[in-house]
Amino acid sequence: MFTAKQFRVKAAESGESLKNTGSPSEIREFQRSKESFSALAENEDWLANNFDKIIHSQGISAEDDDTGESVVRSTVAETEEHILRCLGAAVIMQWNTIPTKLQRELFDTAGSMGDVLKSAGLRAQIARFLHRQKDEGVAPDCISKPSTPKGTPHGA
Repeated sequence: MFTAKQFRVKAAESGESLKNTGSPSEIREFQRSKESFSALAENEDWLANNFDKIIHSQGISAEDDDTGESVVRSTVAETEEHILRCLGAAVIMQWNTIPTKLQRELFDTAGSMGDVLKSAGLRAQIARFLHRQKDEGVAPDCISKPSTPKGTPHGA
């Protein structure tokens, strides 16, 4: 998860890259990235400033571990990651029914996440993934997690 400060750093990096290019396509890409990272920073600030006003998941509760200390079963970040996995899986499952223009916009947005200088590699990975999913006809598992943090029961 990124913080507002990290998003602002990425926006500044995109701004610097924007100053050092003359290619119209790169100018558009860096401008879009700068605006996107700035918006994400503003969103993070808003969430931080309004955290007490947000409805929190009831699935996040404390329970005692073996030592008798209270342990949070699932963090907000883990819950959000699960939601994003499920939304992503739903998009992939419906990919061929999504209009081509929206597919392109989703692809472009996903391809611009993370490090701007590595966006070409990310785009290639996404393209291969979409192609593989189309060929295999298999829906991604939104439930699986790469690992479970210590003190977090499986299935939480």
